[in-house]
Amino acid sequence: MKTNPLKITELVLRDAHQSLLATRMRTEDMLPIAEKLDQVGYFSLEMWGGATFDTCIRFLNEDPWERARALKKKMPNTPFQMLLRGQNAVGYRHYADDIVERFVKQSVDVGINIFRIFDALNDFRNIETAVNTVKKCGETVEGCISYTVSPFHNVDLYLKMGKRLEEMGSDILCIKDMAGLLTPTVTKTLITELKKNIKIPIHLHTHATTGLVGMNMQCAIEAGVDMVDTAISSLSMGTSHYATECLVAALKDTPRDTGLDLNLLEEINDYFTEVRNNYAEFESDFKSVDINILKSQIPGGMISNMENQLREQNSLDKLEEVLKEVPRVRKDMGYPPLVTPTSQIVGSQATLNVLTGERYKIITKETRQCVLGNYGKLPAPISEELMGKVSEDGKVTDCRPADLLDPEWDTVCKELGDAHTSEEDRLTYALFPKVALKFFETRGKPQPKPVPAQASAPTTASAAPVATASSPSGSAVYSVRVNGKDYTVEVSTGGAIGTAPIPATTAPAPIAAPAASTAGGSPLLAPLPGSIFTMKCKEGDTVNEGDTVLVMEAMKMESEVTAHQSGTIQSILVKEGDNVQTGDELMVIG
Repeated sequence: MKTNPLKITELVLRDAHQSLLATRMRTEDMLPIAEKLDQVGYFSLEMWGGATFDTCIRFLNEDPWERARALKKKMPNTPFQMLLRGQNAVGYRHYADDIVERFVKQSVDVGINIFRIFDALNDFRNIETAVNTVKKCGETVEGCISYTVSPFHNVDLYLKMGKRLEEMGSDILCIKDMAGLLTPTVTKTLITELKKNIKIPIHLHTHATTGLVGMNMQCAIEAGVDMVDTAISSLSMGTSHYATECLVAALKDTPRDTGLDLNLLEEINDYFTEVRNNYAEFESDFKSVDINILKSQIPGGMISNMENQLREQNSLDKLEEVLKEVPRVRKDMGYPPLVTPTSQIVGSQATLNVLTGERYKIITKETRQCVLGNYGKLPAPISEELMGKVSEDGKVTDCRPADLLDPEWDTVCKELGDAHTSEEDRLTYALFPKVALKFFETRGKPQPKPVPAQASAPTTASAAPVATASSPSGSAVYSVRVNGKDYTVEVSTGGAIGTAPIPATTAPAPIAAPAASTAGGSPLLAPLPGSIFTMKCKEGDTVNEGDTVLVMEAMKMESEVTAHQSGTIQSILVKEGDNVQTGDELMVIG
């Protein structure tokens, strides 16, 4: 019997927990099982890139470079794979070529062997630098087609993309179906035609969100796909991926038998079953099939993060409205595939449209840059309404966006000075300047760990204080979980309990702004929840209505806040780094 074993890339250490647990899995929960993962015989193990780098320094107080080194020490035999966003590296903007080149080289140094490289817009000018650098380093390039569905995308277009990626030097072609939009018929047709037209192996990456993943896998295998992505069953399905064990069992004793040991996989699954309990607070509510994703096209890794972002802003009740707004914004922006960073850009803009109650009342910096072509060429025309709000002349960038960027490395070194001289720290700063500086201050210091899920009777409620503020009657506010749902309750001195109709949150309370006199002036109010990213004015400055006075950061995007009237800045009530809620006073203009 002629055999052609299907090769498996395991995603449990990256995309699986990114999709299900908002990327919050810590290195300490990866290392104990690493040696067993190394014994399986996977084609590769995806363990870096995507949102892991950002999350490590932003939320986990972990050094992502150290994570890669630690895992490589435990898993010397399995090729390590990372997801690289082309000119965006692991960030949300285009970086100069010198940053991308240095990042790739340093990633090779810490053990990355296979670079899955994509551009969110399928503008392959944006992956040239990364591809060429990986090739120079002697490692493997897996060029990606970011799969999406729109009036402007079809199989013929994807065939042209596959040929172009092969010509550019890709060693493997990846079909990256980040939202689970493939259907069985399209899967079989696309892979069959690609196999006829290109010589390099084909790797399928698809999510389980829409419930079609099992049929898609079967059609892909029948069409001759060479590799597929799966996740160990305890972190599979939902917004994640097809279960590794299911595929291994299904193909046993067939010509495409993976050869992987189910008993070993069972041990690994048992381990991650327990680990998952440690991250219950980050669990996505999307745990089963959601066919509506075929409309919203939101990728698996975006959903859990969007839920968390809305929860932190006490706006989780707006999720369904946001999901409906996403495809409208995507159409307005020329049908970009929804994968980082465009998924974050479109998702954040849709969220702002909903939270502010007016479409494009606030336009993020990133939305503006994307519409103007500074992320690359969009697949379709931009809506006239949106373009009119973004640009007076409608001119867009038509060259490779990175061609407009000056080298950045010398500036990075100068800004950091002698405080941080390692290549890795400088790269971390280059990618996420403000987040990196905060991380450098706290690195190595103990941080709070996630609260494991606790077994309890169905009616058992747990409570913990969530605020120190008290009402005039001396009441206290608590977070209470009942039947898996969070509530905010106020307990009076007499013991009476009243529930508040808002979800509980563990997000830090906003920094209270100092009281200020508004005599002769009018307060500028925060239009959305977030943090103060940059101040653009000082007390005593004269401003005109519509001038940008500060920049807020919300949902990892930057939003300009403009003066609501002309006048003089009488007082500024916040500083950079402060957290604010919608309606908080930011400054007084008179």
